[in-house]
Amino acid sequence: MAGDVQKQLGELEQLASNLGVRVCYEAMTGLSQGSGGLCKVRGEWRVIMDKRLKPAERLEVLANSLKGFDTEAHFVSPQVRALLEA
Repeated sequence: MAGDVQKQLGELEQLASNLGVRVCYEAMTGLSQGSGGLCKVRGEWRVIMDKRLKPAERLEVLANSLKGFDTEAHFVSPQVRALLEA
């Protein structure tokens, strides 16, 4: 199970890169405390998430962040496609 999560997370990180979305893991404290999400910084899409999240939580944040992007032109495994369409 944990290996599947890591594999899917890696696949989503690669998809994000292919879509031009930068994935950043930061320590989120104070006003920015939370799990993270999609934002635009100086015209660049970024997914910023708390580096302390467990892999399954990272997977959820990243999948939710990429749902609005057109991924049809990119190969995505059926498991990851299901996460994007959930």
